[in-house]
Amino acid sequence: MSSLVFFKLLAIFVIVAIGWIVGKLRWLSPADAESGAQADPARVLANAAYYIFVPALLFRTTARIDFHAMPWDTLIAVFVPLVLMLLGVYVVIKRRNRAGTLPPAAPAVRAITAAFGNTVQVGIPMAAALFGERGLQIHLAIVSLHALVLLTLSTALVELDLAKAQRVLGGEAPHLAKTLLGTARNTVIHPVVLPVLIGLTWNALGLPIPTVADEILATLGQAVVPLCLVLIGMSLAYYGVQGAARAALGLSALKLLVLPAVVLLIAHWGFHLNGLPLTVIVMMAALPIGSNALIFAQRYRTLEGEVTAATVFSTLAFVAVAPGWLVVLGWLQR
Repeated sequence: MSSLVFFKLLAIFVIVAIGWIVGKLRWLSPADAESGAQADPARVLANAAYYIFVPALLFRTTARIDFHAMPWDTLIAVFVPLVLMLLGVYVVIKRRNRAGTLPPAAPAVRAITAAFGNTVQVGIPMAAALFGERGLQIHLAIVSLHALVLLTLSTALVELDLAKAQRVLGGEAPHLAKTLLGTARNTVIHPVVLPVLIGLTWNALGLPIPTVADEILATLGQAVVPLCLVLIGMSLAYYGVQGAARAALGLSALKLLVLPAVVLLIAHWGFHLNGLPLTVIVMMAALPIGSNALIFAQRYRTLEGEVTAATVFSTLAFVAVAPGWLVVLGWLQR
């Protein structure tokens, strides 16, 4: 592993540690003067990210995508297995949860955790250090659609499950048309999906983003990375890993081992991808769990401790797993 990637990982751990210290010392958790109850700043930060900073980043990204320059064959080869992985984990967890022991949002939360990688904080320096400018261009093309595809799909799945659960709790028989209509409305009017749709429309109309607006959006978008890393540390302090370690290790294994294997099999033998494009997308799939998975879990108040632990575990394990995948790819393409 290159020194650039190593120091980027070290910086991530330090920022997460700062968040953990802040959470452990309750610096942002003043007790209510009347009830004595502690506030939950981790949830407040998650809401700030979800409603302000992430939408700004997603709108600006989608509004500026140059679709004509995208390597579509490579993108299809990576997003097909990514989507299959997300849907596969979702279906398995949903079937295991027939007794209702987990919250309704749990299948979608675990699915996005197993599929969503840290493509920016870790992925960009890794691609730049290992693959040069050409590899970085491929990686950035994936990054431009990564959140759009996975977050939108996960949002549709979780909103469908929540709509069904709400009707059952309300004593209503699940009506397919009403459930789908409610799901569609909640999916579109959503702090992740709506800015993406607006951004794509803006892009399709060929409208430029005014300079001042672009500067505002860029500044807001820059807050996503440090805010999410601090949030991981704070969530670790608030929720801990007790009772969540086993599931977190399983999600980490899915993300670091199973997902890149699925991408390799489908992209290489299914889409006949070879060389640098294959190496870039497999290493992208092997990235540790991204912080957007935690924001998603916080949004639906489901398995926050488990997702936090999985994010930390996978980031630690990536140091050992990444060289292994590079060896496999080198052997395969000799």
